[in-house]
Amino acid sequence: MNIPTNLKYTKDHEWISLEGDVATVGITHFAQKELGDIVYVEVETLDQTLEKDEVFGTVEAVKTVSDLFLPLAGEIIEFNDALESTPEAVNSDPYGAGWMIKIKVSDVADYDSLLTSEAYKELIGA
Repeated sequence: MNIPTNLKYTKDHEWISLEGDVATVGITHFAQKELGDIVYVEVETLDQTLEKDEVFGTVEAVKTVSDLFLPLAGEIIEFNDALESTPEAVNSDPYGAGWMIKIKVSDVADYDSLLTSEAYKELIGA
């Protein structure tokens, strides 16, 4: 199972990378595998400021729809528009082309409270 060590994770299976005060967010390899073939990603919270753990969007797979939870409080400043035409990128490249949003983080110190790759591996039993 692919769980990059340079990222942080949430119990809800999102991954986060941080550069300065801007975080990139997507769902993990484990999450996309559990969901199956992803057919649609919806984010209607662009330009909104949300609190940690609020729903920022949904991901739709062939058999289910799942909420996406914001791992850190902040303003959603970018949506990966490429997912509108190629949502399957979340399946094929969840940590690259399948990223979902970028947020301007309210408090960068909160990043340290997220799960490390080792803690995430324990969570999913990998």
